[in-house]
Amino acid sequence: MRVMLKLELECTPDAAWRALHSPAVLREVVAPWLDFGSLEDGGLPTTWSAGRHRLQPRAFGRFPVGEEVIDLGYPGGLPDGVRMLRDGGGAVSGPFALFDRWDHRMAVSALPGGRTLYRDRLIAHAGALDLVAWYPTWAFWQWRGLRLRALAPTWSFDPPGTADAMSTDEPAGPADAPGTTNAETGGPDA
Repeated sequence: MRVMLKLELECTPDAAWRALHSPAVLREVVAPWLDFGSLEDGGLPTTWSAGRHRLQPRAFGRFPVGEEVIDLGYPGGLPDGVRMLRDGGGAVSGPFALFDRWDHRMAVSALPGGRTLYRDRLIAHAGALDLVAWYPTWAFWQWRGLRLRALAPTWSFDPPGTADAMSTDEPAGPADAPGTTNAETGGPDA
């Protein structure tokens, strides 16, 4: 099964790239249908790093529905100006474990006027249940697309060395967590 999005986002590519690395943005994009809590010591990180992250999905933000692994990496061989994040994880248990293959790739590149071209491709396999799983997965991806478009104008990127970035205790840069506003934290927002 293949599900794709191609969106123009009203934010810079740096801000979109930073947003892709944020657990807070993930939670905002999937709400209210899902939420995620960490199954690792220390809870959810401020930003995702490459590698595996164990999560517990919660239906409607409340009801545990198994265990999931996000396994992040960066595919190479991309055209100039394209950045891609790949999640090759998937569900370990619960209803989402019906997918025995999960390859989710998210790419950003620049558009004129400081906007971002966002491309999102999920290739998932649920065996004989592909036909049944396709429509709900497609519908959920459309929801994600609507949320990404709605949230993107609130994302920004403050490069290292700016006054806002220097006023926080967190490192500045593309891997910082978006999802908060400068007014709330005195730091970068996403």
